[in-house]
Amino acid sequence: MAKKKDIAEVVSHQTNGDNINIGISEKDRLAIAECLSKLLADTYSLFLMTHNFHWNVTGPQFNSLHMMFETQYTELFTAVDEVAERIRALGAFAPASFKKFSGLASFAIPDETQTASEMIAHLVKGQETVVRTARAVFPIAEAANDQPTIDLITRRMELHEKNAWMLRALLA
Repeated sequence: MAKKKDIAEVVSHQTNGDNINIGISEKDRLAIAECLSKLLADTYSLFLMTHNFHWNVTGPQFNSLHMMFETQYTELFTAVDEVAERIRALGAFAPASFKKFSGLASFAIPDETQTASEMIAHLVKGQETVVRTARAVFPIAEAANDQPTIDLITRRMELHEKNAWMLRALLA
């Protein structure tokens, strides 16, 4: 779990913070950006883990898993950009280093080689973690009347819930 000081450092570096007048107070914008920074770190971590598993999957389900993982990491790559750009639109800098991501992320990427079933189980947990992280943004964005963030996190939750369901079905 990231330290409060680290999170504050990530979101405190604003560009023209005093000149942003989008109907959301600076305090609320920074609180939302802080939560979105955690979502960005979790999404990027899930992207890396999924891409790793795409490269390294073996076994009888190789072809179907290789293709499924590619579809998922490609979508995650796009999501990373969307979340980072929302952070920037709110006036904060998006975290963009492995060090910052590892400090903010809610889960670790396994280092050791995994079986196909272990990969799927890790991805289920990763997808579910991203859903929980996105869900935590919702009340803060809703209280600030921040519809663009609400829309973004709603789409993220829907996609990750569906991916988790499909991955769980493979383990049944």
